[in-house]
Amino acid sequence: MSKSKRIGILTSGGDCAGLNAALRAVVHRAIRGYGWRVFGIRDGSLGLMNRPLDYCEFDLSVASGEMLRMGGTILGTINKGDPFAYPMPDGTTKDRSAEFVEGYKELGLDALIVIGGDGSMRILNKLCKQGGVPMVGIPKTIDNDVAHTDYAIGYVTALGVATEAIDRLAPTAASHHRVMILELMGRDVGHIALSSGIGGGADVILIPEIPYSLEGIVAKLAEVNQEGRNHALVVVAEGCKTETGLPVTQVQADGEFRYGGIGQYLAARLGKMIEAETRVTVLGHVQRGGTPGMRDRLVASAFGVHAVDLIAQGKMDRMVAWQHGQVVDVPLSEIAGITRAVDPFGTIAHTARGLGIYIGEMKA
Repeated sequence: MSKSKRIGILTSGGDCAGLNAALRAVVHRAIRGYGWRVFGIRDGSLGLMNRPLDYCEFDLSVASGEMLRMGGTILGTINKGDPFAYPMPDGTTKDRSAEFVEGYKELGLDALIVIGGDGSMRILNKLCKQGGVPMVGIPKTIDNDVAHTDYAIGYVTALGVATEAIDRLAPTAASHHRVMILELMGRDVGHIALSSGIGGGADVILIPEIPYSLEGIVAKLAEVNQEGRNHALVVVAEGCKTETGLPVTQVQADGEFRYGGIGQYLAARLGKMIEAETRVTVLGHVQRGGTPGMRDRLVASAFGVHAVDLIAQGKMDRMVAWQHGQVVDVPLSEIAGITRAVDPFGTIAHTARGLGIYIGEMKA
């Protein structure tokens, strides 16, 4: 058995289903497999920057099977507050990176496991390298845009929620002879929109990676009508731009701009070009919450076990990943600044085209 270690674990960025399953796996593997102590850092990097430190120690009584079924993260998380440029009450920013490293040392940790998306992982990897903190990353994001992994925690559950929403919109579209537009999360990639659109039988799927035209959409809707159907389903990713290439955003209460409104934009434009009524549904944060599906529980558990094993092997600055049906690990440096986008000519896009779905226009 390895020498007893103290490892920390935190969740950073947006929440998603499966985070608690990963936490549980880390606790079980570390305690059962190596006799280590596991400390959960609350609210992401903030838990190590706060004074006093904000953390809890996990034991097996806490990491029960109930954690597998819990959505969100019991540790809490933040998706803003870069330690290198932390926002202060007076509107300025402050470099608090040294406080993070000091907190890590004060807690007496030997390594840190970070569960986060590409943005969180990039910032925290930079932070850990600067402070000499050994780190292992676990990818999570409903967007599934982390490089070098087929799956990130949270994606498959979000995909299921989106598909169910399409299933529920279909009969109301048919009942009222309408064009139903569903706007889905995904930031700058269209993995959720494309896959759920195929699974839900959409007629039009618009994603950031493939340009489109309003005329192309109208032509597809006319084709649907000619085939004898008086309703249609349009799925659009939130990061999809207008046909002229402009992003559609909304201003939040804190002044931050976020994607949102492309569904309403399309409805307004299409309403002038087609006879059918259009209605818009924005699924939003519903995609993030709820009970994780089996695939996310499995992937999260495998990631947690492998992350602890990497620490035991002394393999730091790595991220666990799912490739070809098994867990591997890749250098964190290889995912920094890289977005895993939809391949416009890959299998999923080809499938959509083969089914007659309009997904935009792109020449090979």
